[in-house]
Amino acid sequence: MDVVGRNIVVTGGGNGIGRALCERFAREGAGHVTVVDLDEENAAAVAGEIGGTARGVDVGDRASIVELVRSVERAQGPIDLFVSNAGILVPGSVEAPVDAWQKIWDVNVMAHVHAAHAVLPGMLERGEGAFLNTCSAAGLLTQIGSAPYSVTKHASVAFAEWLSITYGDQGIKVFALCPQAVNTAMTAGTEAGGVAGVDGMLEPAEIAEAVIRGLAAESFLILPHESVRTYFQRKAGDYDRWIKGMRKLNAQFLPEMERLAGR
Repeated sequence: MDVVGRNIVVTGGGNGIGRALCERFAREGAGHVTVVDLDEENAAAVAGEIGGTARGVDVGDRASIVELVRSVERAQGPIDLFVSNAGILVPGSVEAPVDAWQKIWDVNVMAHVHAAHAVLPGMLERGEGAFLNTCSAAGLLTQIGSAPYSVTKHASVAFAEWLSITYGDQGIKVFALCPQAVNTAMTAGTEAGGVAGVDGMLEPAEIAEAVIRGLAAESFLILPHESVRTYFQRKAGDYDRWIKGMRKLNAQFLPEMERLAGR
């Protein structure tokens, strides 16, 4: 699919990958871009630059997402592409507090579910529509130093996969964006992106470029770091060997992750 003339909603659009996506969609000729962010001031700044609309929304709250979708549909018409991009990182292992687990679950997983709940009925009625979920390479591999992030990103990939399997023959396109390290606030303070930066850190604009290519190719997995595909294939080919290799990375990078968790 292309984005020309499309009505697009982007969550987490006030900075990082989300901001780059909003800017790129506008340059590609999107009909309208709604910039959604918990920080409405940031969203307004991006929307002002691209001629879009800003919305301050907590993506982890279903009622807020439903109201967002209804307001966009009233103002701009049917949503063609919903980009569920907002995400957070919680460091730590099994000792991470329950409220931290709940918060990251709400943002990294349930936000995708809420978006589908709100938008999918209309898309199915029209027989077309698309979701792009920002999932992370951690959802295909793992995230050293953060059990909550790894688990929730695996779940986000699983949900996107389920959506595609269940509704793909009814005109619904689904995309799972799975980058490694990206130069955003999430990687600030790490040494070249930490373990996620083993294959280099990309800029948000490079992620947006990969998204445009992935949408055009209608590829379920959008992998800005192509090496992730190789790692994923190796994981499936010999799970035990892959885990042993990841243990070595864990020993190498865990001290840095623990340092960041304590900052």
